[in-house]
Amino acid sequence: MYNEDKGSDTMLSKAYIVPHPPIILSEIGRGQERVIQNTVNAYRMIAHDIASAKPQTIVVFSPHAPSYRDYIQISDGAQAFGSFEAFGVKDVDMKVLYDEDFVDMLCHAAASQGLPAGTLGEQSQTLDHGTMVPLHFILQEYTDFRLVRISVSGLDRDTQVAFGNCLRRVIDESQRNVAVIASGDLSHKLKADGPYGFHPMGPVFDEQIVDIIKSNDYARLLTMDEQIIEESANCGYPAFVMLYGVLQAYPIDSQFLSYEGPFGVGYATAIISVLKKDPYVALARESLEVYIRSHTVLPLRKSLPKDLLTCRGGVFVSLKKFGELRGCIGTIAPVQENLAQEIISNAISAGTRDPRFLPVEEKELPYLEYSVDVLKEAEQIDSLEQLDVRRYGVIVSDEHRRGLLLPDLEGVDTPLQQISIALNKAGMDPDEPFLLERFEVVRHHECRM
Repeated sequence: MYNEDKGSDTMLSKAYIVPHPPIILSEIGRGQERVIQNTVNAYRMIAHDIASAKPQTIVVFSPHAPSYRDYIQISDGAQAFGSFEAFGVKDVDMKVLYDEDFVDMLCHAAASQGLPAGTLGEQSQTLDHGTMVPLHFILQEYTDFRLVRISVSGLDRDTQVAFGNCLRRVIDESQRNVAVIASGDLSHKLKADGPYGFHPMGPVFDEQIVDIIKSNDYARLLTMDEQIIEESANCGYPAFVMLYGVLQAYPIDSQFLSYEGPFGVGYATAIISVLKKDPYVALARESLEVYIRSHTVLPLRKSLPKDLLTCRGGVFVSLKKFGELRGCIGTIAPVQENLAQEIISNAISAGTRDPRFLPVEEKELPYLEYSVDVLKEAEQIDSLEQLDVRRYGVIVSDEHRRGLLLPDLEGVDTPLQQISIALNKAGMDPDEPFLLERFEVVRHHECRM
């Protein structure tokens, strides 16, 4: 029985990367499935993990669902049926219910953002093997869910990430416990005697994907060489990119389970746990995204944590894109009524008013990483020995000018460097007399993906 309770505080609970070789079913493999036993074992772990997470909705990205080069199709209807008869097995079939309400929400959200996604095009109530293989293992342990099946497309990476972002927002708004599965094989050209032959880019692609999973650095999907992607003859990459779009706003932890390729096709498995979001960072991200997309300031919500609504302090919001600074604006002392309003204001300023950078464009939003530094009260010091670049930031000032540098910054290794940079930001000469202060921060940041 499907759980209709939508009142709990739910969002994305888990995500998974899986392959879909029909041969993994014992009824089809007839013993050959034992050659990829590590993948079989990983699938059983994933099915058990899903059963433990108890998602109300399972979203599957499949490269074998009805697909289009310029459109992301979402399967519609009330239910779908699947059978492995095409693979020589008549007695292994399944029936699943679609989450029609969630599909409606997703289609409306995609349309409102101008994304080429929805239920248009040819629809099939017959499930594809990219969907059925993971469902085969899941249904052995867990049945209390509804399915959302989404095809891959030939759209550019930015659009795929934007759709993943859209799906993430719908997940949060749906108040459902949701799991997302990226079903996709890696390279089909790993072996000369394999069904698709060998290409040197095949192993290269697989090595890069495995390293991305192991390092928890999914942003690297967006900078992979297009020639490697194309010549590897994989079917999973678009699903992985959309999954990154879903995960990009969450702190995550990847558990790499297995990789095998004995048949000339790469099979990788992973469990991705979604950690609790930092409310400071989440507020900064939402503030800038709302402002860029709608040119409106995010309203203050009374549901925010108490400290954000009652405490005051200076706040710096920093943005990075692919590891490089993309904007940083802050206040040394509070100028707003509370920390929440300080974050909202400074997040918008970091993305639109940092004079060192052009304003952030909407297409950049999926690639930004955020950190929020809440400044503690500064104290005056009189020597370099009282500084520690990892612990303390510095403020230099005279009667008319002031410069600040945050602590623990990449490339800043000595107090002398700190002071030099702060003086330069203030437009002050090192030979001029200045007041030196130090301060600590409470840093809130996202896990890097």
